[in-house]
Amino acid sequence: MSAEQMKQTVARAAVKYVTDDSVIGVGTGSTANHFIDALAESQIPVRATVASSEATAEKLKAAGFLLEDLNSAGTLSLYIDGTDEVNEHLHLIKGGGGALTREKIVAAASTQFVCIADASKQVSTLGKFPLPVEVIPMARSYVAREIVKLGGDPELRDRFTTDNGNVILDIHNMEISDPVAMEQQINALAGVVCCGLFAARPADVMLLGQSDGSVITLGG
Repeated sequence: MSAEQMKQTVARAAVKYVTDDSVIGVGTGSTANHFIDALAESQIPVRATVASSEATAEKLKAAGFLLEDLNSAGTLSLYIDGTDEVNEHLHLIKGGGGALTREKIVAAASTQFVCIADASKQVSTLGKFPLPVEVIPMARSYVAREIVKLGGDPELRDRFTTDNGNVILDIHNMEISDPVAMEQQINALAGVVCCGLFAARPADVMLLGQSDGSVITLGG
């Protein structure tokens, strides 16, 4: 089974966490897109959805779902999203698609965060996947210098602007042994909007699609 097929399988498995008449948050990226397709096929009558990016909003609208602003929606019952890496504590690296700040906001506003991914995303130590950091443009050089002091190699994501109008630094060659502390340290830098470590608020449930077509559930 290919990685894409594993994503489809795990996306269908995530639908069982959706309840009738609920307002749910939906993440960004290929795995989240598979979830939108699976949710549409399920015909579960959700009341509304909250999107974590403009791209997700467009896909949700195209699939026939009602969109609601998070400020109006209040606390969400469920947030479904993919990940770039996950460790045994369900700490994540997210933001490969550049929507990390809005993803983190919607996750924080949700009672349950169910993360979905193919098995290749499970790692023992976070950091092989470059850690995205959303930065206000005028602070790019300063933040990059501070990240070098933390042991990382920052690289500006070429020709990319976030939905919030900011830039992203991708941090390479950083083994993250204490994700909670590292998240706090990077987020405390002046000019950083958000880093792609989801450790202070990790996933509650991790669904990992396997090559044999099965799905392993962690947490919950």
